[in-house]
Amino acid sequence: MSLRLIVAEDAVLLREGLVGLLQRVGHEVVAAVGDAEALVAAARTERPDLIVTDVRMPPTLSDDGLKAAMQLREEFPGLPVLVLSQYVERSYALGLLDSGGGAGVGYLLKERVAAVADFTAAIDRIAVGGTVVDPEVIQQLVRLRKDPLEGLSPREREVLGLIAQGRTNAAIAAELFVSEAAVNKHIGNIFAKLDLPVATEGHRRVLAVLAFLRS
Repeated sequence: MSLRLIVAEDAVLLREGLVGLLQRVGHEVVAAVGDAEALVAAARTERPDLIVTDVRMPPTLSDDGLKAAMQLREEFPGLPVLVLSQYVERSYALGLLDSGGGAGVGYLLKERVAAVADFTAAIDRIAVGGTVVDPEVIQQLVRLRKDPLEGLSPREREVLGLIAQGRTNAAIAAELFVSEAAVNKHIGNIFAKLDLPVATEGHRRVLAVLAFLRS
């Protein structure tokens, strides 16, 4: 699936690296910008299929990239956005994932870009309305609460991390070398222990977990 993308990143070397990577896997980068204002202008002009943006960008070097992405999702409902961040910041992650009902969004740590297959797979999932959250983001959000997952087994925690990446049950089974029936059982246990609603769509499962962490 070839997509028309905009890359927004103020670090020139990382921006050029992202552009090259995306082009190598068959996507078209219609704009590569270094600040939030340029991101908004480029999105309005190019109407991309997906935006990849940093959180901290000029002009204030705070959360300008995220604010621009959320503004664009309001202007263009359903616009898929993948945010890359060097840090896990609770308000950033949850604010993004609250936008647009949580469909077509992702929050990954920049180090994840080094795992090319995971990065490109995340883009593909987000482009079709999925939700992808870096497992480390989930883990750090978890630490903000008093051991909310202490009742989960090590295997259930592992499955939860893969759910956070938007993996299907079949993909989780392949990753862990177990049957889909075993995965279904683990997911049922996770949702029961966390008192979460069971939903069939991958991004809804991620949002259910985040809703628990947010509450």
